[in-house]
Amino acid sequence: MPALLQGAFDSDPGDALPQRILLVENSRTFTSMLREAIEQRLELPVSVATSLAEAGRLLDEEQGWFLVLTGLVLADGDRDGVVEFFLSRGLPTVVVSGVYDEDLRKRVLQQQIIDYVLKNTPGSIDYLVWLVQRLERNRRIAALVVDDSLSARMYAASLLRMYGHDVYEAADGAEGLKAIEAHPAIRLAVVDQEMPGMEGVEFTRRLRTLRSRDKVAVIGISGNTDPSLIPRFLKNGANDFLRKPFSREEFFCRVSQNVDQLELIGTLQDLATRDFLTGLPNRRCFLEQSQRQLPQLHLDGEQVAVAMIDIDHFKHINDTHGHEAGDDALRAVAAAVAAHARDQDLIARFGGEEFCLLVPGLDQEAAMTYFEGLRQAIAALEVNLGETTLRMTVSIGLCCLRPQRDSLHRLISEADRQLYLAKAGGRNRVNCTTVATSTNARAREPALAP
Repeated sequence: MPALLQGAFDSDPGDALPQRILLVENSRTFTSMLREAIEQRLELPVSVATSLAEAGRLLDEEQGWFLVLTGLVLADGDRDGVVEFFLSRGLPTVVVSGVYDEDLRKRVLQQQIIDYVLKNTPGSIDYLVWLVQRLERNRRIAALVVDDSLSARMYAASLLRMYGHDVYEAADGAEGLKAIEAHPAIRLAVVDQEMPGMEGVEFTRRLRTLRSRDKVAVIGISGNTDPSLIPRFLKNGANDFLRKPFSREEFFCRVSQNVDQLELIGTLQDLATRDFLTGLPNRRCFLEQSQRQLPQLHLDGEQVAVAMIDIDHFKHINDTHGHEAGDDALRAVAAAVAAHARDQDLIARFGGEEFCLLVPGLDQEAAMTYFEGLRQAIAALEVNLGETTLRMTVSIGLCCLRPQRDSLHRLISEADRQLYLAKAGGRNRVNCTTVATSTNARAREPALAP
């Protein structure tokens, strides 16, 4: 799979993680509203219980529990007993209370629960939906704690694990930088300032040479009251700062806010660089990445192949089966292109029914074989349209570059010209030329033309 297809957090939506949520509450109105909101907005399954006995039966009968949202007023359990019931089973737990009691809140938060939420406040449903979503996503986001104090490091790491993160620990800056290089999944770093050998500000500065702000969020921490420390952290690349001692709630809010910001940046980057319909990089992204990659390929003496791919008779598909079928066809071809591409290949939906690929490291013969395989893979696709099955073919124009400096525009233009020749020659074929010797143009036709 080419690197450009990776999402902002390099996560796989198919990961087999627990998804079920248990909602334990005796208020039918609140339960109904919260359950509907979670299932509709997050598409996560919610089971409801009104007592500890019923909750116990559900937990025993079903597998894959991810989170418990529980009230404290149940017929068969007191407040402390309710919390202990779920924590003893090792289940991440959020307490949802109908009454504000500061002493109760403090007592409950002393236990290993994730949050204490008042259910009768404006926006409580929205907050709980956000909280569930944040906790679900955290399981795919690794964090790093860098602190020379074992107790402080273990405390921060335990909080992050409670919130669902996979956590790495480092006792000093050098060890922390090694962890950043070794584990690309790390998207959050909590860094203490006072460390021997390399202080937190210096660690942050060096980290920024490895990972940009949109890839890793850094939260500096310190008990030092020096007023210059916060701007020093921020100017050297930190996203936020937290003063010791901090409360669990403040820590969670800071961490969540920064991870939310990373996700927002990733979403905006996707909107700017990714085709909405197919999920492939768009034309702009392809051109920018290709312009950056080509000079190094020339220096390395690598052969480069650029191909334009066009779905044959695409207008006929839209006219006969409707535009929704046309969208299904585009998505199917995009998936076939992505599955065929190697990690080093650049791919994009160029516009309409056209796709573009830049494939390094293949000579002309190997490139012809590569794209002939892609043509055959697309010809074998079957797109289910309900009562009928759609099959389609593509024409491919291919330009192979010898190790010399040619502009990307020239490569794409030549590939586009070869695409025109492939269509003029009967479609469902690969037509190829090299830039330096255009008289060598040739086409590889399918064994059985349609």
